[in-house]
Amino acid sequence: MTSSMKAVQISEFGGREVLSLNDINIPAPAANEVLIKVRAAAVNPVDWKIREGYLQPLLNHPLPLTLGWDVAGEVVAIGEGVSSLAIGDEVYSRPDIAKNGSYAEYMTAAADEVALKPKSFSWQQAAGVPLAALTAWQALFEYVDLKEGEKVLIHGGSGAVGQFAIQFAKQKGANVYTTTSSRNIELVKGLGADNVIDYRNEDFSELTDMDVVFDTIGGETQNQSYKTLKKGGRLVSIATSPEAEMAAKYGVNAQFCFVQPNRAQLEQLAELADAGKLKVSIDSEFALGQVAEAHERSETGRAKGKIIINVSA
Repeated sequence: MTSSMKAVQISEFGGREVLSLNDINIPAPAANEVLIKVRAAAVNPVDWKIREGYLQPLLNHPLPLTLGWDVAGEVVAIGEGVSSLAIGDEVYSRPDIAKNGSYAEYMTAAADEVALKPKSFSWQQAAGVPLAALTAWQALFEYVDLKEGEKVLIHGGSGAVGQFAIQFAKQKGANVYTTTSSRNIELVKGLGADNVIDYRNEDFSELTDMDVVFDTIGGETQNQSYKTLKKGGRLVSIATSPEAEMAAKYGVNAQFCFVQPNRAQLEQLAELADAGKLKVSIDSEFALGQVAEAHERSETGRAKGKIIINVSA
């Protein structure tokens, strides 16, 4: 193995022009870390929000920074104290977002953030799971504790997080409502949505008696969602922090979910995948040198599923 690798980094915050394909040293795994040869990474909105500097007050990243926090690849070196993984393991992860990421030929990650990837999934499919699926899982089951028989409204059902949320909610036995555009109606129905609202032609805020709202959009969508909830209902957002005054006004509980790495949940997701109970839609694929184009696609908000970066064959 050579001592250098290619990585897409930023040395300042800004638009897509600050992305640079650099030659840097391959990192060595510290204690309780593994070194992963990255096969595929995925683009998430948080990537370009970090690139723009929106999250710097929260995350305080040192620069230069390698972006990307979805990874599928092969363990090629192990740090001291790691017994859960072995060299040669095929793995996937949503690693610590405070550290350098996966737009690189190699990356380090804490062993307790890394799980064996689904055997039945390609590198690209596996890379498309961690961040979006963990977000949906944690939002629905940790934050609002969705239960069988409840009515849940999932906004943005054709997006990557929305697609996983529909699947998880349906498997839980919930009655699933989702918003999407007309061209994606069959897609979300195929994932298990019971009721589909074409947001361009229908007003979702006329819905009533929802137990749960999963807001992936924020803004006015979030504000209009409160009126769909029954008293004591629950709203969770991954877009904007809910206002306590609005929640109090409607007599509901509202929270913000910021996804965390979780190896045990990744293991559960791999089991679902290998049992044929988890679908991953891939919107588009790019090479490591095309990250700017991949970000441009993500920034449109029109991606139907995951945007993948193919790093090595």
